[in-house]
Amino acid sequence: MVKVKICGITNLEDALTAVNAGADALGFVFYSASPRYVSPEQAAEIIRRLPPFVQTVGLFVDEHPATVNATADQCGLDLVQLHGEETPEYCASIRRRVLKAFRVRDKSTLDSLLQYHVAGYLLDAWSPVAHGGTGQIFNWEIAAEAVQRGHRIVLAGGLTPENIAESIRQVRPHGVDVSSGVESAPGRKDPFKIRLLIERTKQTS
Repeated sequence: MVKVKICGITNLEDALTAVNAGADALGFVFYSASPRYVSPEQAAEIIRRLPPFVQTVGLFVDEHPATVNATADQCGLDLVQLHGEETPEYCASIRRRVLKAFRVRDKSTLDSLLQYHVAGYLLDAWSPVAHGGTGQIFNWEIAAEAVQRGHRIVLAGGLTPENIAESIRQVRPHGVDVSSGVESAPGRKDPFKIRLLIERTKQTS
């Protein structure tokens, strides 16, 4: 069964909507330049009120490792998702399981995955300025090849209720990561879109 992570959670209402719809994981953005940014205090308050067995993931971009570890401890995060230029050595210094994000330019991006020994690899659309949440898709054939090479892939980039089934059929990822595709506005989730996306994911996988 393909796992679903709803990213960019900024409030308890959206968090519970996603959980009740069947989301496996929730993502919290600790990158201050993002419109979906939440403070560690805000995230910790939301996480404390979640039911058990929901994975919580913190997204960071080129943050100091000590800050990442401290935030993970403060919030009780299960995983850390790294969206910047973090090195393999950096990832090894993080005390949580790591999901390393790669912005896919072309097939050569897959060569970089071999340098990282992490829990999973998130493949997102290339952008010279944004670190995720762009709403842009990329060539899913590249992601499918990564899966065929034996990598544990989380697919991101422009996923919506309308294209989620086809993306899963093409790629067969371990999981999907959706943010802007289930929003009514940046940082505000649309309950109908969340339910529809998760329903179609479960039906397809």
